[in-house]
Amino acid sequence: MNQKISSILFLLSVAVTASAQQQLYDTLSKPQLISKQFSFTEGASVDKKGNVFFTDQPNNRIWEYSADGKLSVFMDNAGRSNGTYFDNKGNLITCADEYDQLWSISPNKKVKVLVNDLNGHLLNGPNDVWVTPNGNLYITDPYYQRDYWTRKKPDLEGQNVYYLQKGSDKLITVVTDMQQPNGIVGTPDGKYLYIADIRANKTYKYVINPDGSLTNKQLFTEQGSDGMTLDSEGNVYLTGNGVTIYNPSGVKIAHINIDEPWTANLCFGGKNKDDLFITASKAIYILHMKVRGVE
Repeated sequence: MNQKISSILFLLSVAVTASAQQQLYDTLSKPQLISKQFSFTEGASVDKKGNVFFTDQPNNRIWEYSADGKLSVFMDNAGRSNGTYFDNKGNLITCADEYDQLWSISPNKKVKVLVNDLNGHLLNGPNDVWVTPNGNLYITDPYYQRDYWTRKKPDLEGQNVYYLQKGSDKLITVVTDMQQPNGIVGTPDGKYLYIADIRANKTYKYVINPDGSLTNKQLFTEQGSDGMTLDSEGNVYLTGNGVTIYNPSGVKIAHINIDEPWTANLCFGGKNKDDLFITASKAIYILHMKVRGVE
């Protein structure tokens, strides 16, 4: 391929990307800083009313950013919760890695421990969670040494992904071949699951089988992610260096720069679920979108 053709193809790809970005959000607008009073923000998830909940793990709190723009503490002593997701009954499922547990927190803040261990062994530290339309759960369990732990090494071999059937407290291992699984999200029809291997810098797409097992592993993109979300068009939003958006075919279509060292997680919130809520280092941001979330 000669240099002229390469230049033309490059310009065409730039034009296509610019057009795709314009369909997602106003590219002249920038993410709006809401607050920068935290130590490290994570675990963004949205309830049915569009209220967003997120964690400040070093300070052991869960915060709420309401659909009408009010910021308040939802819970102190939050089990060092990291990733979160709402089930269809309005309970907030959290990866509470203070004691390596999985919690369900009711709207009135009653805590139920869903998972304590794996066959008598401590989990590495549940990191991120996704709830299927039927109420089953998938969690990633990488190992990140915490300064509030007394242990200095994993109690398990490997860093895996687990499935928890609704009503059970027994985890089932579904992925064992990742270096460090982290971000996870599934499609609203419950057919497909995206999982990021953050250490390998890759994100994969799986078919979800009726028994909860995962098959047909496909490389989605050569980028890992800390947290993930989807929009109503099936686009996949990855985090780390800002927010990178891929279409359902795995083609990069947009990048949102966030002026913070690290972008950890995100979800769509607000009354119409068309505000992209972004947790990034010590801050939280909002960007109004032309598409809606699927949560």
